Amino acid sequence: MAKIHEALKPIQWLIGSWESVTAKGHFPTIKDFNYNEVLKFESLGQPLLNYEARSRNPVSGAPMHLETGFLRIQPGTKHLAFMVSHNFGLTVLEEGLAHENGLELESKSISRMSFAKDPAVKVIKKVFKLHEDGTLEIRTDMETSNTALTNHLMAVYRKME
Repeated sequence: MAKIHEALKPIQWLIGSWESVTAKGHFPTIKDFNYNEVLKFESLGQPLLNYEARSRNPVSGAPMHLETGFLRIQPGTKHLAFMVSHNFGLTVLEEGLAHENGLELESKSISRMSFAKDPAVKVIKKVFKLHEDGTLEIRTDMETSNTALTNHLMAVYRKME
């Protein structure tokens, strides 16, 4: 295991693998859905965490979504940048702050491949909350070119051993 960079102290609680206990998605333009997901945050000794999330259909086990990226902290601060690429052709740069037991992030830039289907994602907001029981809740809100900012994903995770 790599030594944890000093700058990561405000977010070191994220390091490890997390498995969803509950994970639900909804949006006004799609049918509600459930999913299973595993998140991984890994330290390589730099002032950032490598990140990966893989979701699957809870019934069939078929892959649903993959995203990968980096959660970087500005040394000496609690300012974060979360750079994420999604397998459906979207890349998002979110920025925000680390709090004692949570993170708040909002998209600063969103790019998508030229042949991505509409509607276009315009805004992403994420709130991470580490609860006293050790579970991690992540709320993701999204705005598209057709729909105002609204909740899209709500998931609760437990840390895997």
